[in-house]
Amino acid sequence: MSASSAPSPTIIRLLLCEDQTLMRQGLRTILDLEPGMEVVGEAANGEEAVRRYRELRQAGLGPDIVLMDIQMPLMSGVEASAAILSAYPDARIIMLTTYDYDDYVLESIKVGARGYVLKDLPAEELAAAIRRVAQGEPFIQPSIASKLLIEFSRRERGVRDRLRSAESALEELSAREREVLRLLAQGASNREIAQQLCLAEGTVKNHVSNILSKLQVANRTQAASKARDRKLI
Repeated sequence: MSASSAPSPTIIRLLLCEDQTLMRQGLRTILDLEPGMEVVGEAANGEEAVRRYRELRQAGLGPDIVLMDIQMPLMSGVEASAAILSAYPDARIIMLTTYDYDDYVLESIKVGARGYVLKDLPAEELAAAIRRVAQGEPFIQPSIASKLLIEFSRRERGVRDRLRSAESALEELSAREREVLRLLAQGASNREIAQQLCLAEGTVKNHVSNILSKLQVANRTQAASKARDRKLI
């Protein structure tokens, strides 16, 4: 096969979304020099990012990868990513930011971003991350991934601890408190509960107070809801 008929290499077309002009220009310079990459568009805010992505898709110019700053004017990077992915579920977005905060990472993952890297990532590592995402692989910078795993573990422990605490509180309800809770959940007032159980109204009030404390809820409605969820009534 002659050189003139050889297939051209695949070009990864990039949309840069970054509100800081110097950062955006610097990224463009670096990535345009990277073999197999071409910057086909830029955006300086979230709304422009959504518009430019749509325009490029309609013009058949990709983009194959969006580098999206997480904090931008008019619409955040997370909001812009959500808007793009809602209209184009196959979009491949890499969040590019100075923040490694857990909530930022989690929000980005929730909306469907394929990658998350910090702006201080060396140019060759950024290019490698772009190529991986372009090939369909997700990519989270290792230092961020480690923090994320630790945060997931911490939150999971917190959920388990709260469930154990709630279950323990439910087991502490006395037989009489369960009777009061059942009537309370049916909408009975303290006076009506007292009449049905042959108790003094003050005694019922004390039982209700104990029930709210043990179930760790603020009012009768929440107590009834938790009781139903736990199949106590």
